[in-house]
Parts: sequence; structure tokens; C-alpha cells
Amino acid sequence: MAHSRSLREFIAQLEQIGEVLTIGKEVDWNLEVGAIIRRSYDLRAPAPLFTNLTGYADSGFRLFGAPAALSSPRHRLARLALSIGLPADATGQQIVDALADARTKPGIPPTVVAADSAPCKQHIMRGDDIDLFAFPTPWIHGNDGGRYIQTFGANIVKTPDGSWTNWSVNRMMVHDKRTLACLLPKSQQIGIIRAMWTEAGKPMPIAVALGVEPGLPVVSGMPLPQGIDESHYLGALFGEGIEVVAAETVDLLVPATAEIVIEGHVLLDDDVEEGPFNEYPGYNAIGSSLKARFEVSAITYRDNAILPVVAAGPPVEEDDTITGTAAAGEILHLLREAELPISSAWYNFEAAVHWLTLAVRQDWHETTGLASHDLVDKVAEVVLGGPAAVHAPKILLVEDDIDITELDQVVWAFATRSHPDVNRGEFHFERKLTDPLGIYLSPEEQQGFSAGKVIYNCLLADLYPIGKRPIKGSFENGWPAEIQRRVLANWHEYGFPEAK
Repeated sequence: MAHSRSLREFIAQLEQIGEVLTIGKEVDWNLEVGAIIRRSYDLRAPAPLFTNLTGYADSGFRLFGAPAALSSPRHRLARLALSIGLPADATGQQIVDALADARTKPGIPPTVVAADSAPCKQHIMRGDDIDLFAFPTPWIHGNDGGRYIQTFGANIVKTPDGSWTNWSVNRMMVHDKRTLACLLPKSQQIGIIRAMWTEAGKPMPIAVALGVEPGLPVVSGMPLPQGIDESHYLGALFGEGIEVVAAETVDLLVPATAEIVIEGHVLLDDDVEEGPFNEYPGYNAIGSSLKARFEVSAITYRDNAILPVVAAGPPVEEDDTITGTAAAGEILHLLREAELPISSAWYNFEAAVHWLTLAVRQDWHETTGLASHDLVDKVAEVVLGGPAAVHAPKILLVEDDIDITELDQVVWAFATRSHPDVNRGEFHFERKLTDPLGIYLSPEEQQGFSAGKVIYNCLLADLYPIGKRPIKGSFENGWPAEIQRRVLANWHEYGFPEAK
């Protein structure tokens, strides 16, 4: 299936499989939109497209909720799969494989198009015309500190020397009609680039593209190494460069089909209050703090622009599907590059990006000669040695007779295969790079972006000789093939409904 080149193409693909619900009834941007999106996550309902928003009924502006959430059981990962050009019924492991495979290909840079052919230039606000409140930006959660316009887009910055352009997803709150308050953690690449501009004594030029082609938020949430342009990687994934156009007031290229593009500068020392805002660990946030001030110099947007919205909170939402899956793709690439016997990687969505599970080839012990504790150390060296696993405080290693994308299988393997003793079933690693939002972290760990991590050893191959290893007593393994075929052939005659 061809990849979507715009949010509108993506929505059309989802509509074809019944994964969009257009809501024409008036809905209030103030909390009601957020509550509907949250409820849609819980029910695995179609993605809501709001077309009639309180106070904005005549504007034509729309909101699109849950853009990469889970779907119905028939195609659970459809929104994520279609985002990267795979069929709607692609499996989690196929999605991660596609992301990892693209890392081995040379990047393909974007194609620059003329402004008069770029849909994002249909309307332009400058100077006194700039008004962030012209858009139906929702107040998402009841305890939020304001209206968050950037929950699912791409922040675009580049180094002062122009050698590296970085695309990321970081939340942004409307402060006033010409100002955004931004979370730009110093440990993340956007924070590293901002530090370069600060050292040069200049405000950082920035563009925020909202309502972009769906592959961009995926790669913008991927922990690629410093110096790699995420748009080039997306080109490698799709086999062609995305279309970009020059911004109006800053020296940056922005996606030509974006619904809304906000341009300006992150000021040096003039911070503003931001938050609270519920985040991926899944708890109601409390408190606010000073964050970076983004002074807007232009806004461009399409006719009847669509703003995508994520209502972050307990699993499963886009922090889990996008951040977890993209990070798993990068981790799988790094482990393959290190020639370790890893067949797949997966952040189990239900664990709110706190569990990374790695599937190890069942022949790992014979082919490597390693004991499991040696393999644990080698995995730790690769995975915990950089930013790829910043969201992985807990890592599970299991043989690939387990489908690591199915939480019930992972829980069973963890419970029955990991020895409770330290240095047999679990291995601890101190002071590793970590995301500061974990609620279990001390203030010192949060401020230092550093905390301990653990790898749980659920491997069996070095404990048993070949032929004596425990075999999962499943339908496939527990009955003769002829009995299996008979049962499957007669399933409906027994009176059972269609298997999902």
C-alpha cells in the first residue's frame, strides 16, 4: 500500500476501513474533546474527527483525535501500520522490522517545492494578524494548565552551522495569541540544539508543523543518533523524499502538506509558565514551572485546517504506540548491527513505555557459546549505552517462541522463566540515561536524567540441553497435527463463533 503524503490522505485510508468517526454534533474544545478522545482509547473506537467546535463553527477548522491509537481487534495496529506505508493488518513485528530495515538504507532528502504549490501556504498570518486563538486548540485534560496545540506534530530546528536538522515531538501550550510555552528537555536532541544557539547568544529558529503526513510523527519520536535528519530517514523508509517548502520567516524547510505551520524563535532567557499536562506514565499531572518561550513570527495553514490531538494518559495512546514502536525499531537495528541474536524488539503498550521486551533467537546459546548473563551484559552495552532506551527502565529477554507483541505471553514467560535471585534472573545497571517523567524517580534522578535500570533474564537455552528444554504446551505444540486439523475444520460445527 502506498504511504500517505498528507494527513488528509491518511484519514481517507482510515475511513475506508471504518476507523474514522466524523462528529457533526457541536462539541466543546474546552475539555469535552479531550474526554471523547480519552474514551475512544479505552473502547478502541474509531478515531474521532470533530467538525463542529464550540465558538469555531463557521471557521471550517477541525480536530482529529487519537491519530495513532489502537483500533478494533480486526486490525489492531492499523493507524500505526498505515502511517509508515504498511497494510492495515500488519503485525507489530512487521512494523518494527520495517523501521529497523530502513536504518540500513541511505537517507533520501526531501524535495523542495515552490510556495504556490504547497497547500500549507493557503493562508498566512504575520505581524499583528498572528492569533493562536484563531484555532480550536483544545483544553484536553481537566487538570491541564492551558490549551495544548502541539501534541502530535513535528518540531523542526537545525544547528547554528546548518549541518544538522532535527525533527521531534515535544508538547507546546498556548500562552497568549503570539506565544507558546515549550517543554524542551536539555537531554533531548532539541534541547542539545537549543544549547548550541544559546552558546552563540542567539534565539533558536523553530517551526512546528501540525497535521503532517503521518510518517513524520513516527520518525520524530524515534531516538535516531545525533546528526541524522529524521526526514531523510523517512525518505529511506518510503523510497522517496517527502515534499517540503521554505518557511516564511525562519531559515527552515517545512512539510508542504502540513495543515498548520507555526514559525518563530525560542527566546534565550525569557521563560513563561507551562503545565501541568498529563503525560505518558498515565497519572494526573500537578504543578507548573517555567519553560522556554516560543515567540511566533508567522502562521501558515490550509483551508479548513485539521489539528491532530493526543489525550496523553494511561495506556494505550500515542506515547505508547508511536514512541514505543519507533524506539523498538531503533533498538532492533542497533542490536542487529552489533550482531547479537535478537529477532525482534517491542515496547509492550500496556506498560506505558516502561517495559522493553527483546525476543532472542532460540538457538542463541548454540550459535554464540554465551551464557545468559554474558548475553545480558552485551545487550546492556548496546541498549543502555545511549539514548535509544531512555524510556526503558525495565527490559525483558525471552526466547522467540514467545510472541513479544502479545502481553499475555510476555507476562507468562516473565512469571515462569525469570529466577527471582539477583544476578540470575535480574541484573541491575546504575546511573543510566533516563526520561525524567517516571513517577518513581527521586528529584535528583529527574534533574540529572539518570537512574538505575534492570534487565530480567527469562532465557532457558543455557539451562537445559537440546531436546530437554521446556516447550510451551500450546494448541500447536500439545496435540498431533491431524487432531489440530480436525478441530480447526470442525470449529463452526461444534457451535463456536468465528475466531477473532
